[in-house]
Amino acid sequence: MTEKKNHQKMSGIGGQAVIEGIMMRNNDKYSVAVRKPDKDIEICVKDYKSVVGNSKLLKIPFVRGIFNFIDSLVIGMSTLMYSADFYVEDEEEEKEEKKSEKVSDSVFKEKAESVMMILTVIFSVVVSVALFVFLPSLLSDLLKKALNIKIYAIVALIEGILRVMIFLAYIIAISAMSDIKRTYMYHGAEHKCINCIEHGLELNVDNVMKSSRFHKRCGTSFLFIVMIISIFLFIIIPVQQPFLKLAVRLVMIPVVAGISYEILRYAGTHESKLVDVLSAPGICLQRVTTKEPERDMVEVAIKAVEAVFDWKAFLVEYNKEVR
Repeated sequence: MTEKKNHQKMSGIGGQAVIEGIMMRNNDKYSVAVRKPDKDIEICVKDYKSVVGNSKLLKIPFVRGIFNFIDSLVIGMSTLMYSADFYVEDEEEEKEEKKSEKVSDSVFKEKAESVMMILTVIFSVVVSVALFVFLPSLLSDLLKKALNIKIYAIVALIEGILRVMIFLAYIIAISAMSDIKRTYMYHGAEHKCINCIEHGLELNVDNVMKSSRFHKRCGTSFLFIVMIISIFLFIIIPVQQPFLKLAVRLVMIPVVAGISYEILRYAGTHESKLVDVLSAPGICLQRVTTKEPERDMVEVAIKAVEAVFDWKAFLVEYNKEVR
């Protein structure tokens, strides 16, 4: 018999905080629950197919992580845009726009929104590459020349450390913004809901509030693992020429993502001292990217979970394991 309070069963659900709400994904369905300005909770449930459909690529270790990362990026952007629609500053202008949209072709509107989402994803990727790939590489090359460093491994290590420092500085800097603070609180509510279910507790506000806001499968942990894995891979692939080095870094991004996904997946499904060590840096970073939520935020998170996940059936299976 497994001691219930220490037993964790992977639920398979994952999520993301959006503007005044939560997105929860379970297999090919995802929901978005948003606390609207009038305090009502709006829930939207949609089907989602991977960018590669039902391809066998989604079952191949180290390859599936690449496409899961792309899928998460696409869903994340679309759900953020959806939640933002509820908080347009000029509501009267929005109403007028909606009236004109009703007259216009709805198909054109959907295409325009799809194009906007694609452009947003592309812009986000470009900014991320510039900030976390190009900038550390450039700074490490400058330090190499200034300090006359001859050993490539040292330069690659410096580059990796700079990348981590820039990432941490970015996370900490945006946490000072009031809107981001609330998003981090919703992020905490998302984790608490998943931890509540995966530790065999009934999904209600009281149980969620006392659950942990830290989770090993968090996207923040994934990004941190990406940073660490990239250090080791870039050290063992020596490239001296700056432009070629940058090209190699870009080509290696899918490889790094694939390896990082498998590590995160393993950490989320196993309990051991090794897993605790591997998860520790990501959990530590979650102290910044998650905050303790308010009860009304937890209510939103619960609605998002219940829209795509039968937690009562899950608890039946959970209780069979702990008997």
